Amino acid sequence: MELCNINHIKPLLARHGFHFSKSMGQNFLIAPWVPQQIAEGAGLDENTGVLEIGPGIGCLTEQLSKRAGKVLAIELDKGLENVLGETLSEFENIKVIFGDALKLDLKKLAAEEFGTLKPVVCANLPYNVTSPLISAFLEAGCFDSMTIMVQREVARRICSVAGESDYGAFTVYVNWYAETEILFDVSPSCFVPRPKVWSSVIKLRSRKAPPAQVSDEALFFRIVRAAFNQRRKTLANALSAGLPEITKEEILKAMELCGMEEKVRGEVLDIKGFAELTNEISKMMA
Repeated sequence: MELCNINHIKPLLARHGFHFSKSMGQNFLIAPWVPQQIAEGAGLDENTGVLEIGPGIGCLTEQLSKRAGKVLAIELDKGLENVLGETLSEFENIKVIFGDALKLDLKKLAAEEFGTLKPVVCANLPYNVTSPLISAFLEAGCFDSMTIMVQREVARRICSVAGESDYGAFTVYVNWYAETEILFDVSPSCFVPRPKVWSSVIKLRSRKAPPAQVSDEALFFRIVRAAFNQRRKTLANALSAGLPEITKEEILKAMELCGMEEKVRGEVLDIKGFAELTNEISKMMA
């Protein structure tokens, strides 16, 4: 069965009484080159264990199975149980479990299912839970890389740099944990139902250590969030609102020690700039 062939997909879904769920963000691939390139971009081999979220009818799962040692697919929609039972029956290295990935201990699951295999993530993520899932992958701290398809605007935001319009708190957060790269874009015409937006496949390579040293990581992320919560304000005013336990004068002093101008905005600071500012503010709050 060709799992990206619409003439095969329609009778398959009809046979099992499946109906697309808009609330689950279900869009199935109908362009075979896409799952092939995603799997190739993930750099898999027999020593790799792959976690896939939202396998759909299994078109990417199939490609992962051909390259990896084991594939663990987590599917939220129980309505796909019989569909996946049919489409993936011939692959012995695939395990499908049904549940909400955001409610599972992904680190524990990877350890139990993959053993000595190198754990990675490779998935076409549901659009409605993209950011929480990426956060869960990064904070699990066990995945060597994540090759994922997301909305193009999300990909641009994750892979942007300081000073660009897409740059924000989520950019800093993701890049704190991983090196980021856009692999390729995917047209809406590659899906059924057809989404209204383009998608992009990105690769996140987990860092062995953060790109900068901070004395207080929790404070670092507080400062980042505060800086972008009110983007139109200067950095000093934004931090003054977000850090009530420190005065604006102290914030300006910390900025001065970092060589930052008084009217600078947070969107121009890179990770190292935020880290340097965090360390100076931390001293003042001690």
